[in-house]
Order: sequence, then C-alpha cells, then structure tokens
Amino acid sequence: MILVVFYLTLLIYVIFISAFILGFGKIKSKISESKNPKTTFSIIVPFRNETENLPQLLKSISLLNYPKELFEVILVDDDSFEEFRIQNLEFRIQIIKNIRKTNSPKKDAINTAIAMAKNDWIITTDADCLVQKNWLKSFDNFIQKENTKMVAAGVCYLPKKGFLHDFQNLDFLSLQGVTIGSFGIRKPFICNGANFAYEKAFFNKLNGFEGNSEIASGDDVFLLQKALKFDAKSVGFCTDKESIVVTKSVSSWKELFFQRVRWASKSSAYVDWFSKSLAIVVFLTNFFLVVGCWLLVVGLLSYENLLIYFGIKFLVDFIMIQKSASFFNQPVRYVLISSFIYPFFTSAVALYSLFGKYSWKGRVFRK
Repeated sequence: MILVVFYLTLLIYVIFISAFILGFGKIKSKISESKNPKTTFSIIVPFRNETENLPQLLKSISLLNYPKELFEVILVDDDSFEEFRIQNLEFRIQIIKNIRKTNSPKKDAINTAIAMAKNDWIITTDADCLVQKNWLKSFDNFIQKENTKMVAAGVCYLPKKGFLHDFQNLDFLSLQGVTIGSFGIRKPFICNGANFAYEKAFFNKLNGFEGNSEIASGDDVFLLQKALKFDAKSVGFCTDKESIVVTKSVSSWKELFFQRVRWASKSSAYVDWFSKSLAIVVFLTNFFLVVGCWLLVVGLLSYENLLIYFGIKFLVDFIMIQKSASFFNQPVRYVLISSFIYPFFTSAVALYSLFGKYSWKGRVFRK
C-alpha cells in the first residue's frame, strides 16, 4: 500500500513536470525588435539598508538603451538604518519614504510608489539586481507586439563559486523553468517580482494587493493570479534574453532556509486548484523520499524501490533544470549531491513555513 501511494504521487509529479518541460518549448525565445519605443515606465525599487547594492543597480539603469524621457526611477526607503543619497544620474529619479499600512512592507512600498508614479507602466525590481542595457526595450517590444497588460520575465543568479551557490542555482533554475513552462501550457501561476511589469491602470482595476495585503510576501504571485482570473489573455511572459535581470544568491544556509520559508509561506494562500495541487504534489514527492530513507533503515522499503523512485524523479528534474540552464546560460554543477540533499531541505522548509516565523530585512514575520 505504501508503494502504491509513493508511486502514484510520483506519477502525478512526473506528469506535472513533463507538461512544464513541453510548455517551455512552446514559448517564443526571441521577440523581434520594434523601431520606435513607446511605452513609458516607472521603475519601482523598494529597499531597506541597501547602500552596497543600490549604486550597482542604478549604474546598470544608467546604461539602459532606452529614451530617458520614457522612464523614471522611484526608490522606496522602507525604514532603512543607513542613509542613501542619489548622486550624478542623468535620468529622473527620486527617493520616497514607505507608508506602512499592512503586514507587507514590500506591497506597501509598491503602493506608495504607484500613487506617485507618472508613467503608464509599472516595472518592479530589487535593490540587489542588475539589468541589461536593452531591458526596457525588450519589455516595450513585447508590450507593443503582444498587446498585454502584465508581463513577467526571467531572473537568474550572478555567477559565484561554492556548493551553497550551486545548490541555490539549481533550485532557482527549476523554479524559473516551471515558471516559463507554466506560461507555455497557459497555466501560469508564479512569477518573480524582481522582474515584473504591469499597466498602472490595470493594477488599479485589479484593486492592487487587496485581499492578500496581510501576507508579507507575494507582491508578484498574488497579483499575477488576480490578473489571470480577471483576464488571462492580458498576461504574458517575455523570453527575450535581454529582458533577464540578475540577482545575488545568499551567503549562508540559514539565510537560504529563511528565504525559502518566506517564499513557501504564501503557497497556503493560493486560490486556484492548479497551483494548490502542484504545491501539494511537489511537497509530497520530496517528503516521501525522506520517509523512504527512514523506511529503508527500519526494513520496510527495499533499496531497489527507493532507488527507482529517486532515479525517476532525478531524471525528470534534470531535464527541466537543463532546459532552464540552457536558456539562462547558467552552469549546472553538483546535481547529484544536491538532489540527495534537496528533499530533506525542502521538506524542512515546507513544514516550518506552516507553523514557524521568519526574519526578513531585519523584521520578524509569523505565519
């Protein structure tokens, strides 16, 4: 009976991931360039104590190949201890203070900035990101050609040496692969707020973050899900590689654990059956590997069955990661050892996220 449950869950998992792999191939890999940029953007960057990272982000923005009169930058200071001052920039930029109203500092920051934004489109990124010179042009091309009201795009890690970084990179590549694949099968359910754009009027029509403002995380996912429910055809994913932004991996296992707890904490608030079902199946598939190791030790599961289970999961995961790594031009290292560790890591994250608390930007949040 145990084997039946294990393999049935694994079968559903394989069907899900295989669908995302097929969906990945359906997404157009390049958007042809338009001649005349038209879209006006307000780039919103919430930050808290980012004096080290912000200058690098702003330098990358200063190199944008996009008319400076068509974009502005709004930095939202969320009660930083460190003072950050703007110096010698040739585009419109301002720093404003976050107006806290809810349990979600980031959503409050975005709301605060949108109220002051002068342009038609909002595009959010994070202080520890870097953008490419044709970042806005690639979004403009997509918007003009696809006539969308909300656009998600890719995020990847800056290269860094060490097993901790490679472990994060594999996990992140799988998330990005599932994201792109879900758009390919027209069942999108996640995106990344570090590279996310939407019409200001569309945001207002959706009533913004209303309904999930008490959840600290999810400024991207819940807004995406609201948009899909309202008008699924208005949402798209830009796979122009020049739209990708890069960010930094974290520097300790503790920081990684609580970052993933923060990400996982919003899954219990998913509203559609597809994302809820997938979250449950992914958790159970990994958790059953942990349980399987214990059953092996006590003699209730054979070594052969555990190896078959692991091998099937490893194969489908590896194909997904390879497709994503190829798209983002990322190295794939320590795959086998990471695949052994990951079920234990992600099971601990999922269980802790249901009952525990986590710290984020110097604040403590509870479930």
